[in-house]
Amino acid sequence: MNAPLDDDAVLAAARDWLAQDPDPVTTAELTRLIEAAQSGDGESLAALHDRFDTRLAFGTAGLRGELAAGPNRMNRVLVAQAAAGIASYLLARSAGDRPSVVIGYDGRTNSDVFARDTAELMAGAGVRAVLLPRLLPTPVLAFAVRHLDATAGVMVTASHNPPRDNGYKVYLGGADQGSQIVPPVDAEISAEILRVSEGDIRLLPRSDEFELADESVIDAYVAATASVAGAPAADGPAPTVAYTAMHGVGWQTAKRVFEAAGLPSPTLVAAQIEPDAAFPTVSFPNPEEPGAMDLAFATARAAGADLVVANDPDADRLAVAIPDAAAEGGYRRLSGNEVGALLGWSAAEAATDGVLAVSIVSSPALAAVARAHHLDFAETLTGFKWVSRVPGLIFGFEEALGYLVNPATVRDKDGISAAAAFLALACRLHAEGRTVADRLDDFAERFGYFASDQISVRVRELREIGDTMARLRRDPPAAVGAVRVERIDDLQDGFGALPPSDVLRIHLDDGSRVIVRPSGTEPKLKIYIDASSDEGTLAERRASATARVRDLAEGMSALLGV
Repeated sequence: MNAPLDDDAVLAAARDWLAQDPDPVTTAELTRLIEAAQSGDGESLAALHDRFDTRLAFGTAGLRGELAAGPNRMNRVLVAQAAAGIASYLLARSAGDRPSVVIGYDGRTNSDVFARDTAELMAGAGVRAVLLPRLLPTPVLAFAVRHLDATAGVMVTASHNPPRDNGYKVYLGGADQGSQIVPPVDAEISAEILRVSEGDIRLLPRSDEFELADESVIDAYVAATASVAGAPAADGPAPTVAYTAMHGVGWQTAKRVFEAAGLPSPTLVAAQIEPDAAFPTVSFPNPEEPGAMDLAFATARAAGADLVVANDPDADRLAVAIPDAAAEGGYRRLSGNEVGALLGWSAAEAATDGVLAVSIVSSPALAAVARAHHLDFAETLTGFKWVSRVPGLIFGFEEALGYLVNPATVRDKDGISAAAAFLALACRLHAEGRTVADRLDDFAERFGYFASDQISVRVRELREIGDTMARLRRDPPAAVGAVRVERIDDLQDGFGALPPSDVLRIHLDDGSRVIVRPSGTEPKLKIYIDASSDEGTLAERRASATARVRDLAEGMSALLGV
């Protein structure tokens, strides 16, 4: 991180930024801050320091931040610098061939503006730029990179972040098969962006000679995605399904996929079905957040739904809920580990070879499925940029509601294909007179009951995270609660096939596991806890695993002083 600017320097940096900003909204905002700071307003001066002392870091997740002026926010100047930097990177590695990029965008504020800026700057730099025809889900962009054989892809989205955020994801084609970037590519692109940022974006060449993709790209995605559902269910009653797009861009594409796959037409959460950048019915448009699915549950109750299906705003994640009389609202949202286990089991039943994969923080349940079906199993670092790159992959998931059910066409998590696969499973169960809850019980009977929990420790200063990780390494715990530690895997310098990562994996004597790592997107330390039992009745297995997870959560809270 750069050293903080002094007050005169921050005012000078703000004026330089203002001179090249083409957005009337952010120029007006920045003008007010500069004038107030020059008049002695301390809060405005502090706000300028917050925006100009540092900049949003470009990493493997691309860029993501709040919409506002300055290099530490998402805006047209920053996006122009990013687009020009990525173009420079692509041209440098093109070996004389003209590189190409396909660009997608969702329904968030300025997504379309950022996408068009990117297309014009890429074309101006000499890159063949193809802009998707309208706002679309992130998985369509990931698909289009491979379908159009593009060198790279850019998706303008902040996924499930708060309403005021936007972001910028980068994918690579060719040998990377449309996966998101990983090191060292992120650092190489970041260096190009920083080089561009030393100049004035008004001097960057622009061109309107970019291409507009036609609807055939979406048609191809729909056809490929519908195929993951298999043959349509036999005639007869289908489960009743409630669906929400969470004010995002998922529904129009999901609707076509469901129809093409012969899946039941869902009852829609009308207030959340169309894209709306204000996200008026949710404070945080993430299906994992408390209250985010309340309207979906109300719609489901009114319809007597057997299943609730939710996509996040860019439709790369899937949430599922099932009826549960004991749950508030009458429905229980399944964890990402539960959905992943069921989808992975379905994939294993249909496979004769291949690899099942999860990120290291996800449940070990899928490993049990792989063993039982004589399939290979792989663990990766957190993030689908890693899961998607597993050779021979037939299915992968991450506990944060991300699933990859069709790696032959999309090398990223895809909430629409996952929804199609899950609805197909629900239809098959319904035709047999059974439910998703029954299938979960079947899983526990065959593979064991797997329980999980997660603790997030929010910090005020980022150094607190480093201090905690250093303390755990310096003075590793001999026990968590009453359970003795068997060993600790420190991934700091890599571990086996895993690249280096700031992660501690604690193995307990009773076979349970605790993972500690810093969050990649928030000022949090995250702790993942997993335990399982395959002894006794289903009720005994559930009680044993659940109790051990609870005790370990209490033990970790005590260990960390939270």
